[in-house]
Amino acid sequence: MEFGLALVALLVAAYSLVAARLERLSISSAFAFVVIGILVSEDFLGILALEPEAESVKLIAEITLALVLFGDASTVDLKGLRRDAGPVVRLLVPGLLLTIVFGTVLALGLFPGITLGLALLIGAALAPTDAALGQPVITDHRVPARIRRILNVESGLNDGIATPFVYLALALATAEATGTEVSVGGALRDGLIGAVAGIIVGAAGGLLLLAADRREWTSAASRQLAVLALSLGSYLVALALGGNGFIAAFVGGLAFGVVTRQGAEDAVEFTEAQGSLLAIVVWTIFGITVGGSLIAGGLDLPAIVYAILSLTVVRMVPVALALVGCRFQPATVAFIGWFGPRGLASIVFMIIALKGLQGARQDIDVVVAAIGWTVLLSVVLHGITAVPLAKRYGARIASIQGDIPERGLSDGSESPRLD
Repeated sequence: MEFGLALVALLVAAYSLVAARLERLSISSAFAFVVIGILVSEDFLGILALEPEAESVKLIAEITLALVLFGDASTVDLKGLRRDAGPVVRLLVPGLLLTIVFGTVLALGLFPGITLGLALLIGAALAPTDAALGQPVITDHRVPARIRRILNVESGLNDGIATPFVYLALALATAEATGTEVSVGGALRDGLIGAVAGIIVGAAGGLLLLAADRREWTSAASRQLAVLALSLGSYLVALALGGNGFIAAFVGGLAFGVVTRQGAEDAVEFTEAQGSLLAIVVWTIFGITVGGSLIAGGLDLPAIVYAILSLTVVRMVPVALALVGCRFQPATVAFIGWFGPRGLASIVFMIIALKGLQGARQDIDVVVAAIGWTVLLSVVLHGITAVPLAKRYGARIASIQGDIPERGLSDGSESPRLD
């Protein structure tokens, strides 16, 4: 174990030396660390062996997602959100719900004998997109600023919105496997407790931080520590009260952002950085625990077909339906639909499901295969297509509308047909 951990640490150091070069080659950090995890896994070099159901793995995954949820929600561009409220709400409400429904129906059709709860679990876990995997597109100035804002806000919020559906599916799957009645009321209660805890911790923490700032009681380091503590605090307080910690972290981040009016973004950066570092650990764990076994196990045709359809039809058709009436160019609708990468949230939801269904493992391997292959293909396909498709899409929009200065795009003053 010590040798394996040392090797992983050295590989991480080696990656950091060539990170910019690899990014220019469309090799993301997620891709690099998944490959590292696969190589050192028991199925390949046999250096490290981990079980995805291990309590330590679940703890790391949950803390990572809590930090990411709080950080993403607290830094939502409220001004930009108001300007782009129409398409953003369409993507986050009908778009996300249709994605869950399509994913669930597809799972029921492709995996004979799977229960409704597990099918819903697959559909809900793969509905949210990953902001980090979409970063090359969101930061590419060849893509119109409005489209980058929409993709960024969608990916920052949809994992939090999908969380209640994941836990509802988990409750249904557990009830189906154990023969008990599903407790919808219990799931709703947990979500409500989490939301209330998040509002109280996030809003109160934000107001206290502003008051302390006015009195010059804080330092740059202490402000960063405060936000980190609030993100973990909202999650842990909800758990202590019997609520949903992820909903608390997400709602807490929204509340913090609202009361501070994004005036503490510099302090949030530290929490986001810690979340990014832990995300590297989660990607590596994913490679060790799931990626290696999936590849070593050969081609699982139904799971791979599901993954391909999940990244295309299940994502792109709901996006197209949700954006009807927004007057976007067809190229824009296709671009938004394709860049819905699946990553960190899906992995964490899968780990939670493995732990939660440990005593009732009926068809759980199907869940792992469907989610695992979808994430693996997303890391590769979205990684290698980000730069070329952003370049092609940017050129396409420029040819339709002309060369528009970035300043005109970023202030929300563009014409409805600019996209």
